[in-house]
Amino acid sequence: MPNLFGKKYTYRQLIQYIGDISQLGGLKHYELASGVGKGVGAVDFNTGTGFEFTVLLDRGMDISEARYNGQSLCWRSSTGDVAPAFFDPNGIGWLRSFFGGLVLTCGLDNVGPPCEDGQKQFGLHGRYTSIPASNIEIEQKWDCDEFVMSVEGQMRETSVFGMNLLLTREISAKLGESRLVIHDTIENQGYEKTPVMILYHCNFGFPLVDEHAELISPSIKVIPRDAAAEQGKDDYDKFQQPTQGYQEKVYFHQLQPDKAGYVKVALINKKRDLGVYLKYQKKQLPRFTQWKMLGQGIYVCGLEPGNCGVLGRAKEREAGTLEFLNPGEKKEIQLEIGVLTNQQDVRKFTNNIKKIK
Repeated sequence: MPNLFGKKYTYRQLIQYIGDISQLGGLKHYELASGVGKGVGAVDFNTGTGFEFTVLLDRGMDISEARYNGQSLCWRSSTGDVAPAFFDPNGIGWLRSFFGGLVLTCGLDNVGPPCEDGQKQFGLHGRYTSIPASNIEIEQKWDCDEFVMSVEGQMRETSVFGMNLLLTREISAKLGESRLVIHDTIENQGYEKTPVMILYHCNFGFPLVDEHAELISPSIKVIPRDAAAEQGKDDYDKFQQPTQGYQEKVYFHQLQPDKAGYVKVALINKKRDLGVYLKYQKKQLPRFTQWKMLGQGIYVCGLEPGNCGVLGRAKEREAGTLEFLNPGEKKEIQLEIGVLTNQQDVRKFTNNIKKIK
C-alpha cells in the first residue's frame, strides 16, 4: 500500500480523494525542446514522497536528474542533457556529453581511459550512453494495492564483424516509496564469445554532498589509484568545501557483502538528516570504484559498482579479470537506489553497515 503523508492507503481508500493519479505522482513522457538536448525523449517519475527522477530514453535510459523534496541528489555537469547525435566516441570526447546525473552507464565495450585492445581502439567509457532505446514500454498501473510505475527499453551495442550485445533495461518505482530499481539483462546475441564491461556511474552532489557528508561503506580495503589519491587516502570517506585546483581522487574498494550477498553503501549528511544508498548483489557487480572530485563546479562523489574497474579493457584483459559472455548467454543485474529521508533512517543504515564490517 502507498505510504503517503504518514499514512498507508489501500487503492479504494486513496482514489476517493483524487480525480487522477497525477495529483499524487506518476509518470510524464515528453521530449526536450531546445539546445543540444533537443529531441531527447524523457520520462519523469514522481513517487509522491518527494522523490522524483528523470530517465532519458535516448541516452541509454540513464537517469539524468533526481530530487528529494526539491533538493538535488546528484551532480549535474555544465554539458546539460546532450542528444546522442552530439556524442563523440573518440579519445576523451565522452566528456563532452557527460551530464553527470544520478546514473550514467559506462560500457559495454570499454570502461576507463581510451585504450587499444586486440588492435581495436576504444574511447573513454565506451559508447553505451549514446544509444537510444527501442521497443519502449511505459506503464503505470495499480497492482492490487500497489501503484507501480515502470519504463522498459532495449539498447543494442553492435557492429558488422563485431559484438552484438542487447541490453534490456527496466526502471521501476512505486507510489509511496523513495527508491527505484534498475533491472538490466545483457544478452550476447552474436556467435562469438564477447567481452562485456559495465559500470554504473552514480554521481552525487550538493546539497547532499558538502563538508558535512560522509561515505558509509563495508570497506575491507581501500586502494588509491595513483599518487594524487594516495594523498588524503585516510579521509576517503570525508569531504570538504569546493577547492580551487583540486586533483580528482579515485579509490578501489573491496566491500564486504551481508549474509544474503548484498552490498550496501551510502552517502549521508547528518546535518541535513539525508542520505542516498545503493544496494546490489556482489556476485553481479563484484567491483566498486569511488570517484572523489571536490573542485569548483565539478563538486561530486561518484559511487560506481561494476563488473570491472576503471583502468580500461586492455588492463582488464592483462589482469585476467575481463568478463565474457558466450553466444546466447545472459547476465542479470539489479541495482536499487533509495533515499534515507530522516535521522532514524540514517542511523539505522549506518549501524547496519557497522555490523557487516
